[in-house]
This record gives sequence, C-alpha cells and structure tokens, in this order.
Amino acid sequence: MEKTPVEIIDVEIKRGSSEYPKLLAEIPDSPGSLFVKIKKGIPLELSRPAAAVVGTRKATSYGESLASTTAEALAHRGLAIVSGLALGIDAASHRGALRAGGRTVAVLAGGLDKIYPPQNERLAAEILQSGGALISEYPPGTPPFKQNFLARNRIISGLSFATVVIEAPRISGAIQTARLAAEQGREVFVFPGGVGQPNYVGSHALIRDGARLATSAEEILDDLGFGTEKNGSTKQPPAGFSSAEEQAVYSLLRQAGRPLAIDKIIEETKLQPQSVGRALASLAIKRIIKEERGRYSI
Repeated sequence: MEKTPVEIIDVEIKRGSSEYPKLLAEIPDSPGSLFVKIKKGIPLELSRPAAAVVGTRKATSYGESLASTTAEALAHRGLAIVSGLALGIDAASHRGALRAGGRTVAVLAGGLDKIYPPQNERLAAEILQSGGALISEYPPGTPPFKQNFLARNRIISGLSFATVVIEAPRISGAIQTARLAAEQGREVFVFPGGVGQPNYVGSHALIRDGARLATSAEEILDDLGFGTEKNGSTKQPPAGFSSAEEQAVYSLLRQAGRPLAIDKIIEETKLQPQSVGRALASLAIKRIIKEERGRYSI
C-alpha cells in the first residue's frame, strides 16, 4: 500500500499575531513578518522553549559529534533546537535533535523556495517530515545574500532563551549570534577547546567576556532549570505558554535563580497584579513553577 504524500505548506506570520514567537517579539529589531514552511496539520508552536546550538561551518569531527549529542540531550528534555541549516555544526545540531525525536527549527538567509546550502536539501526535508519548521524573514525568490546571513543570526538567538556555542574561530557567525543573544538578555553557553586551536579562539573570547563555560549538556540543563531533582527524577520543561504574561513570569523566575514573592514579580515584570496572579496560577497548575511559603520558583 502506497504511503499518502505528506503536504508541506507555507505560512506568513506577521508581528503582532498570536502565532508570532513571543521571545522573538521582545527583541528591538524583530522581523515584521516570518515566512514559515511546515508540514500540514503540525502546530506552529514557535513560542515553545528553545535553545540555539551553533558553531563554525568548518567543524572538526569532534565538534560535529559534540553538537549532535548536545542537541540530542537538550531535545530529549523537550527543548526545540534552533540553528541555521549551514554545513558543519548547524547541520549536526539539527541531526541530533532529529535523532532524539525532537523538534528543530532552521532559520534560512534567503527565501524558503530554495534551500541553501543545496547539500542540506535532504536534511531540510527531514526537518519538515519530523514536524519541525524552516523559517525566514525573506519572501520566496530572495537569494541568500551575504548580508542576510548576519541579519538572520538575530532571529536564531531571538527565538531561543539560550544559545550554545560548540566551536567558533575568531571570525564566525556563531560569535555574532552569541553576542546578539547576550544583548537580548538571553543565556550564552560555550564549550571550550584546546589552547591554540583555531576553531576555539572565538569560543574562548566569549568565555573571557562572560559567557558560561559548559562541559556537558547536563550542566546546561541544570543551569537552565531542566536538570535532575535530588530524588533522581527529571525536571519537566515547560510544555508551552498560554500567554505573553506566562512567558514573562517564567523568564523572570528563571533569570532570578531564587524564589520570588508575588510583589517582586509584579515589580520586575511591570504587569498588572491580576495578570501576574493568573499567570502564576496557570504555571503552577502545569507544574512549570512551584510555590512555597508565598514565594515562587522553577
């Protein structure tokens, strides 16, 4: 019996719509529109918690292996993996997420009607078949101009509440993505390499500038609040947010790293008390946050 062909559809999402990614909407230069390619019947879910995993196109075999296993581990905990579909680290990151059965999003530097680089056309198809998405701010027919690659990096970091740099030489798009993530107020994790190795010169510069040093995916998960409880059970990542208020409250608690009283949450988020109350109740019901003695934490 022949399989029914899978239908891939193209969707345009305008800033301000309910489907526009909430985290991306927070950055000052968010795109006015996003062009999305996705399998028909799959929810867009562009606001679900995501981590960017990026690095050099000219990756070592070790770097590609590290990118793949790191993305796989993050995807196993429910995080969507965002990258740029480039050769090297990007492609390895997407494949790691696919191996975990997770969702991965590729941000392109040109129109979605032509995959670049062409060597990754099959990978792009696998991403769509698995329920992932291809995204671009450029309409169909737009070539992948050089300047577009720099511009798309703000989308990669903007979609993600954390960016993980695997391997980055002194001049690398991954360096720019990491710096943009820091400017956007997002977490930046960097894996170190051997002293003097060209593929890690940029990585080490990021660490010196204040990025978090990472030596395993578990460290990243622990720092993000998705690690292992003392009893050995796994913390469950958020399944999704029902409102921008929930996202704001969750982001504040994650960044604070300590329990906060409701008055402090209202003060820091600048939301109305009723909105904060509803968000806290919803997040607690979903078991995304916990309350103890009048204070809330992840």
